[in-house]
Amino acid sequence: MKKQAFNPYLPSWEYIPDGEPYVFDGRVYVYGSHDFYNGYVFCMGDYVCWSAPVDNLGDWRYEGVIYPRNADPMNRDGKMCLYAPDVTVGPDGRYYLYYVLDKASVVSVAVCDQPAGRYEFYGYVHYEDGTRLGEKEGDEPQFDPGVLTENGRTYLYCGFCPEGDRSRTGSRAAVLGSDMLTVKEPPVTVIPGCEYGAGTGFEGHEFFEASSIRKVGDTYYLIYSSILMHELCYATSKEPTRGFVYGGVLVSNCDLHIDTYKPAEMPMAYGANNHGSMVEINDEWYIFYHRHTNGTWYSRQGCAEKLEILPDGRIPQVEITSCGLNGGPLAGKGEYPAYLACHLFTEKPSAYVGGDEFPKIMQDGRDGDEEPGYIGNMKDTATAGFKYFDCQGVKGIRIRTRGYGAGTFEVRTSWDGEVLARIRVEDSNVWEEYESPVQIPDGKQAVYLTYRGERNASLLSFALL
Repeated sequence: MKKQAFNPYLPSWEYIPDGEPYVFDGRVYVYGSHDFYNGYVFCMGDYVCWSAPVDNLGDWRYEGVIYPRNADPMNRDGKMCLYAPDVTVGPDGRYYLYYVLDKASVVSVAVCDQPAGRYEFYGYVHYEDGTRLGEKEGDEPQFDPGVLTENGRTYLYCGFCPEGDRSRTGSRAAVLGSDMLTVKEPPVTVIPGCEYGAGTGFEGHEFFEASSIRKVGDTYYLIYSSILMHELCYATSKEPTRGFVYGGVLVSNCDLHIDTYKPAEMPMAYGANNHGSMVEINDEWYIFYHRHTNGTWYSRQGCAEKLEILPDGRIPQVEITSCGLNGGPLAGKGEYPAYLACHLFTEKPSAYVGGDEFPKIMQDGRDGDEEPGYIGNMKDTATAGFKYFDCQGVKGIRIRTRGYGAGTFEVRTSWDGEVLARIRVEDSNVWEEYESPVQIPDGKQAVYLTYRGERNASLLSFALL
């Protein structure tokens, strides 16, 4: 049976950011780094993989650990973290995993005969004289590798460009030979960092990190996280190592720049860094990205939205939603978990995560415990938004709350719309249900729940009746 697909698309207790999606043999595979719930740094876990059939994007399967953090000879003691990886199919038909350890400046490679089998360490990307890429004089430290293989050549894109560091020039592309390791053409800068953006057309959206490469027809799309961090941008070229021109923003994990339902510079969620890429599934294109939970930078979850590639190759920015891979709105009946909120904010706007006064998506237990996510720390004016639902004949709404918060939840269908219902909640240290009649118009609708009251409440779920 086909399942509804949500954002995040994986279970609420799984934290796989930096998603690189690919379709192999009728399944979508997502490769990413691995955060922990309550993690204190990025990428604390082994590489794991999840996949779903292309015709049922709500039915994700855990493929297990594909590469443990101590498999790299430089990291036998496991003290370094596995940063964002990418995968490509080599000329020999095998799957090659490219990654950089958090305290290293070189690119490591692992290989496997299957998309989600157990990858084995293969080697380090190096020049023909054996010097590792990243360690030769004039090299820049390698970071966030993105790879594309065609015609026996692999294009490797790396880079990290913080503001104020003129030693980092941008996203840099190198060409590797058919052995998947040897540099045949040395790195060249293809997208400028902020220190080198003037006069390039990338001003304000210069390269920061997260290089990812895709090809659509005869055009190369280089996806990257800009200096603003919360957005994924793209640049295009007809050649893989030169001529890239800024295209625009694909997605922002706080929905900045979108002006169709709010002011353009109003953040609708707590964003931070971003990393992801595009994939074509059943003739439709999607952008995979990540969001931040638990009020920190270190517990990130994968999300996805449908893209539209226009005839001229441009891609308009997409809204963040709760139903990204679903192919349309969610059913406007039944119960939905609160962690599906795509919007989370208070009357104090913030585009970046952090701060004890803000609500946060969280869970009980420890990392790995299969506990349902919920929204905690909902203080006065905290709003959770869910988009979209195909509403038909909705006459009531029920919520499940917990916590020492005596107040009211207001129900709206837009962030600034009229209040359609008010649901009174009381102090409780267990989950309690509260219900109210509500008239939600038929058709495609959003649901916004705003808490007004004392102290703070937690929201586990809501149901449209």
